[in-house]
Amino acid sequence: MDSAARFPEIDATRGIAILMMIVFHTVFDLHFFGIVPVSISTGFWRWFAMATASLFLLVVGISLVLSYSRSVKRLSGFALIKKFLERGAGIFALGLVVTLATWLYLREGFVIFGILHLIGVSVMLSVLFFRFGKYNILLGLLCIAAAFFTGTLQGPAWLLPLGIYPASFTSVDYTPLIPWFGVVLAGMGVGEYLYAGGIRRFEAPHLPERFALPLVFLGQHSLIIYLIHQPVIILLLAVVTGTKVL
Repeated sequence: MDSAARFPEIDATRGIAILMMIVFHTVFDLHFFGIVPVSISTGFWRWFAMATASLFLLVVGISLVLSYSRSVKRLSGFALIKKFLERGAGIFALGLVVTLATWLYLREGFVIFGILHLIGVSVMLSVLFFRFGKYNILLGLLCIAAAFFTGTLQGPAWLLPLGIYPASFTSVDYTPLIPWFGVVLAGMGVGEYLYAGGIRRFEAPHLPERFALPLVFLGQHSLIIYLIHQPVIILLLAVVTGTKVL
């Protein structure tokens, strides 16, 4: 979202999602390197991961609505569409960097369509859905529900973005459009309720600055934190536990 249109409660919420992500990825790495025998694919940590992704993507949707509300006042036509296409393409390109890095590091299970790929495509697709306003909540729920069907299917690797994949497919981060674009759409619909026209339509809760400011900082720098947090966690675990990570 454009800095001039920021609301601290959104950055703080995004900051909470970033903290949750760091916690989960620390637990994931403890499991991945065999340091602690913890299950991440079932039970509490599975639900924690889903809650983390859902919160982050809801904020993405809300932020898109705010960005659009501000942009439509000075842009129109293709110039407006171009802004979101370029922004989405930039985020998707960073997803490709993650793909390359995880392929070099992991080989098996590398990221093909992870959360950055999803966000990049979602930003590009958003230009088709701003017109639906609050009804994006319903469209989002339909997209989420579609996963009950796509989850029963297997198909070629080129369908990975839609949630359909070969039986042999594995990845350390797989976030397909179905169902996860539905969460972004739901966030766009919620954004129309809470920030219609780019104006806050509710009284924001007051948080003490000693709690709010660190969360706002994390939320405002979420992309760079996402890109560097895993190498930092892995190196710290290597130093603290003596685990071989390469």
